[in-house]
Amino acid sequence: MNEQDLRQLLTVSVENVLPSQPASAGWDRARRTRRTRRAVGAVVMAVALVGGGTVAALRPSASPPPGHPVAPTGEPTHAGPVQHPPAELTYPPDPLARLGDQATVRLSERPVQRALALYQPLDDQYRADGPVRILGDDGVVRSLDVVTLAPTRDRDGNEAPAAKPGALSPDGRWAAFAQTNELIMVDLTKAGVRRVPLDGYLELVVWASDRVLVGGDGRTYAVQRDTEAASTIDVSAWDLAVPDPEAGREAALIETDGQRDGLTLRSRTAREGALRSEERVTGELLPAPYQVNEFYGRGWLHGDRVARAAWITNDRIDGAEGVAVLDARTGAVAHVLDLGRDRAKGCCEVLGWDKQGAVLLRLEPAGLARWHPETGEVTGVLRDRAGIVALAG
Repeated sequence: MNEQDLRQLLTVSVENVLPSQPASAGWDRARRTRRTRRAVGAVVMAVALVGGGTVAALRPSASPPPGHPVAPTGEPTHAGPVQHPPAELTYPPDPLARLGDQATVRLSERPVQRALALYQPLDDQYRADGPVRILGDDGVVRSLDVVTLAPTRDRDGNEAPAAKPGALSPDGRWAAFAQTNELIMVDLTKAGVRRVPLDGYLELVVWASDRVLVGGDGRTYAVQRDTEAASTIDVSAWDLAVPDPEAGREAALIETDGQRDGLTLRSRTAREGALRSEERVTGELLPAPYQVNEFYGRGWLHGDRVARAAWITNDRIDGAEGVAVLDARTGAVAHVLDLGRDRAKGCCEVLGWDKQGAVLLRLEPAGLARWHPETGEVTGVLRDRAGIVALAG
C-alpha cells in the first residue's frame, strides 16, 4: 500500500446528521437563465448579529458512530481534502458582526475611511428593502444616501438588486453598481458619485486592480476608475476571479467554467483578456466518488488558490451543495467543503477570502461563515437577517 492509498484510507468523510429540511422551495428558486443563475445567487442571504462563542472545528474520526453527528472539538485539525461543517456553528467575536445593525448616520454626513462591508436588506420578495448599508472600519453603520439604485435586469426581464457580492473595492474605499446603460461608482471616502454611460443590460461588477469589469448583455466592459475610460475585454465577468491587489496590475485573471469532465480553468492576461493557458479541472486528490459538477457564483483568488461555490457529487447524491478550492495554476481541486443536500439550491456562494486564508461564504442558516480549508475549521459570523453582503478584500 503506497502513501496515497494510506492517506485515502485514513481520510474518512465525517457526515453530520442535519435536521430534516424540505429542499423543494430552494429547488423552485433555480435560476431561469445561465446568467441569472450565476449572478443572482447573492439575492438570498441570511445574516445576523451574534457576538461571543468559542472556535469549534471538525476532527475527522476513523469510525464515526452510525447515524450520529461527530461533535466538533476545540482544536482545528489538518483535515483531508473533503470536509464538512459542524451541525451547530459557534460564533466567535468578529468585526463583521455589526453588519446587521441599523444605520445610524448617512454616508453624506460621515464618509468612511475604509468600508469593511456593504449590506443590502431584502424583503420577502427578494427586492431591495431600503438603502445599502455601509459598515466602516470604525464600527459605524452608514446608509448610502448619495444615489438611488435601480434593480439590474436582463433582456428577458429578470430583475435583481443592484448590490452584488463584488460591489465593494478590495481597499474598501469605492463601491460600484451595474445599472442598465451605465455604471455607478461611489467614492465612499468623499460621498461622491460618478456615472459612466455604457450600452446594454448590465448586471455584474468585478473590481480588478484600478479597473471595474462590468458584465451583462453578452459583453464585459473594463472601466478605469480614475479616468472613466471604457473598453471591452474578452472575459466572462460571471466566471472570473481576479488576483489579490498585492499581486500587481498585470497579474493574470482566472476563469473557471464548464461542467463535470468539461470543467476548465483558464489564465488570461490582465489588460486584454488574451488566453495564456488552459487547464482541465481535476479531482484526482478527492476520494471517490467525489467530484465537482459545475460552479456557480463568483470565484475568488487568494495567492495561487481560487475558491468557488459548486454543485458536487458526494458519497450520497449527485447534485449536493459544496465549495471547492482549486490550484489556480494547475486546476487541481485541493479541498471540498461538502454541504450536503438539505439546503436551497445555490445556497452557499463564496464571498471572498480573509487575510488568514479562510474562505468567507454564505451558509444556511448562518448566513455568513468562515471556512479554513487547511484545517477544516468552520465557524459562523452572521445569521438570521435576509440580505446581500459585499466584502472588502
